[in-house]
Amino acid sequence: MEKRFDEGQDEIEIDLRELLFEFRRKWWALLAALVLGGGLVGAYSYFVITPQYTSSASLYVLSKETTLTSLADLQIGSQLTQDYKVMINSRPVLQSVISKMNLDMNYKELRKKINIDNPNNTRILMISVQDPDPYLAKEIVDNISAEASDYIGEIMEMVPPKLIEDGVVALEKTSPSVKKNAAIGGLAALFLVCAAITLSVVLNDTVKTEDDIRKYLELPVLAVIPSKESISDSGEIQGQKKRKTSRRKAGSSNGK
Repeated sequence: MEKRFDEGQDEIEIDLRELLFEFRRKWWALLAALVLGGGLVGAYSYFVITPQYTSSASLYVLSKETTLTSLADLQIGSQLTQDYKVMINSRPVLQSVISKMNLDMNYKELRKKINIDNPNNTRILMISVQDPDPYLAKEIVDNISAEASDYIGEIMEMVPPKLIEDGVVALEKTSPSVKKNAAIGGLAALFLVCAAITLSVVLNDTVKTEDDIRKYLELPVLAVIPSKESISDSGEIQGQKKRKTSRRKAGSSNGK
């Protein structure tokens, strides 16, 4: 079975049977790529990449002192969460946290550690901080929540968001995922080897059979020079010897 790709005057034909045969013949290379790629990337993720731990806190957004009962209050609360997300990441809040905790970083570096999420159809803000030290991550997220609540209440002149959940010390690392990275590395290496094998098959223009001569040179085959392996000790070509034997058997059966 062949696949043909035409691009202008260029024509590329791929024999799928030959390609599959080449994959089967070089199964060891495919297996080695899968194992080595996964092993190297997994080892790099485990020994080189610094583990990160995440701690999260939650804030509840209110629009006024009284209990939210009207649809307008609910809509206002949902809209405020978008404003609060920006204000939590603002420079005054982060700079205040850095000064209070004596952190050895600027507010831009601290901002990269923070992720703020607002679950759909809620007035809850989830603040997450990622750091190599799980205890420091918890302390940072708690301070950000407190500073942001005070800052928002002062600037907006309204009820500040309420802290409903403090951060906790993470017991398991968030990243990197060694298994996931190893799987990606193994599949990437396997893909590269498959691409290299496919390219070698496509670019291989060696004439191997009589059909190749007819296909590439468009010339009839007048004679075939047998290889050394196809000639028996008696000097006969193995193919011819088989044909003679079959003829003798046919003649003897007819005589009977």
